[in-house]
Amino acid sequence: MLLEIRDGSVSRQGQPVLSHFCFEIRGTEKIAVVGRNGAGKTTLLEVLYGSIDLELNEKNRESGIKKARAFTVGMLGQQTGEADERTVSVCAEEAILSGRSDEFRYSEERFVREREFVQMFTRLGFPKSECEKKLCEFSGGELVKIRLILLLLARPDVLILDEPTNHLDLASVEWLEQCVRDYPGAVVMVSHDRFFLDRTAEVVWEVSGGKLIRYPGNYTEYRKQKMANLEKARKAWERQQDEIRKQKELIDRFRHKPRKAAFARSRKKMLERMQPVEKPEEDDAVIHTGDLLPLRRGSKSVYACEHLKIGYRELVRELSFRVRRGQKIGIMGANGTGKTTFLRTMAGVLEPLDGEQSLGVNIDVAYFDQQSAAIESEERVIDWFHNHFPALQEKEIRTILAAYLFYGRDMGKKVSSLSGGEKARLVLASLLQNRPNLLILDEPTNHMDIPAKETLESLLVNYRGTIVFVSHDRYFLSKVAENLLIFEDGKKSVSYYPFGYRHYLERRDRVLAGEDPALARDAENQRLLDELRAVPKGERHRIRELSTEDAILSWEFEQNHRAREKAEQYFRNLCEVREKELQKRREVSQTLEEYMYPEKGEALAGNFADTDPAGTSDAEWERRIEEARDSWTATLIEWYDIWLDTREAANEGREASSDEHEA
Repeated sequence: MLLEIRDGSVSRQGQPVLSHFCFEIRGTEKIAVVGRNGAGKTTLLEVLYGSIDLELNEKNRESGIKKARAFTVGMLGQQTGEADERTVSVCAEEAILSGRSDEFRYSEERFVREREFVQMFTRLGFPKSECEKKLCEFSGGELVKIRLILLLLARPDVLILDEPTNHLDLASVEWLEQCVRDYPGAVVMVSHDRFFLDRTAEVVWEVSGGKLIRYPGNYTEYRKQKMANLEKARKAWERQQDEIRKQKELIDRFRHKPRKAAFARSRKKMLERMQPVEKPEEDDAVIHTGDLLPLRRGSKSVYACEHLKIGYRELVRELSFRVRRGQKIGIMGANGTGKTTFLRTMAGVLEPLDGEQSLGVNIDVAYFDQQSAAIESEERVIDWFHNHFPALQEKEIRTILAAYLFYGRDMGKKVSSLSGGEKARLVLASLLQNRPNLLILDEPTNHMDIPAKETLESLLVNYRGTIVFVSHDRYFLSKVAENLLIFEDGKKSVSYYPFGYRHYLERRDRVLAGEDPALARDAENQRLLDELRAVPKGERHRIRELSTEDAILSWEFEQNHRAREKAEQYFRNLCEVREKELQKRREVSQTLEEYMYPEKGEALAGNFADTDPAGTSDAEWERRIEEARDSWTATLIEWYDIWLDTREAANEGREASSDEHEA
């Protein structure tokens, strides 16, 4: 245990921010601190850095900060600090030599660190010549990068990072991720970049209600654990509320009856002694689990383009591809590569320079961009929405808007007073309420906080239409996109990748590491595909050069895997519901026979033999279960057919490799 805080508190301007909290740093673990804005995340970092004093609990001897040993702490804050007249190279030398012995000045390690400085400096986009530039001559964003470099050079035992990905482009963020993972000391960080936290954090501490809660794992694991804990706490609270209600009913029923008054008093005392279970707080995000269905399915072919040339006056890209019903395609690429231009062309807002494009039959398009969210209206939120959907009742509108995080007072706000993220949520709510079957979204999460992003993610994951979208939010991209279009800088063409973002990163990292790109496959099919090699040894291919046949087979495996899981789950759920209905019949029938009227129990059992209380006949139940079983069987047969195809591909690959070797 490197550091431990017990029963500490922090106040600002007389207001408590953190109250009687505990926190710890174990060894060199990489820690993410998360929580709502204003919850106290930055306050905690300042306590660790020593710029804010911890208030101790005088009644608790254990209260305070305990350190296993003396250690150094370095912090990158959101404030750039005062820029002085020193040059970058002078600051770098000071960082390298800070706290070092005289022997270190002449050691080989010093010169290694100096080379590292130059590499980091140029890696973050600075020309080497600017090493001699004064700090005061750099912009605020550049100063943040320089201070990050200096911190990494100094290598404190505990590195504290407050929003370190601000001002960094994607390549620099990925470089920083590797730096954090490889850092020899402990790292404590706050960031709104969930993907950054996912790829770096080993432990997550959540700040909530002035307390801190520890969750092992990265950000995704933290969210899973938190949702499971909330569900468990909610069920415990509901069970107790149900028990309280039952006991109160018994008390009210028997307290005026002389023979049962003692029983009622005992129940009342039991309620008074009952330890109350606190009602758990609702999660900040609204996680949608039900399917969001379009009004019309539309044709299987949703969109197609052939030699489509896009741009304003000059050609930016040329595309030829098709979009199938149900696809969720994320578009990646650097700024200026034509992503937004393509979406505008696809949506019909911008005319193509040349080529052909067409929509399928019965395709209802909903297009969202940053201009869509620039709405100005003096209407209240609820009135604005009602004017767009006059057939809806106020109660229905409130329910719909609550699903997009608009509650109580929010609905009475003027639309013009909403933040950028709130306006985006309102517009997206109206678009999805129309139930289109094709969504075209350009940076839908811009200006949204994390709860809003996670709410939108859950909606789009459960949306059963087609989505084509652009987003720089890597976590959002990884959650929603099932396929990728990659707009590479300096190229006029576009690459299609048939899997999600995480899979793309894994493949890219393997390629960059010099490994052979293997056929993409999930863990369940790994055993079946051991013999399959997409690329022979000795060859090196870029991701976009992978065999089309291999990519299609791998995509089919992915799609079939999902279909099999869904079909199996539906079959099992159907059987479970059927069994519960049968059990309910038996219990009701038995109760009537034993305690009331045997003849009615027998008659009821006879009636239940053919139908359940919901009106579903036994024959209908059997038909549904049989269809579900057949659907599951069909996916298994399809899986076997795909497996046979992969074996044939593997054999052909080995034969081709052998022929090339002999040649």
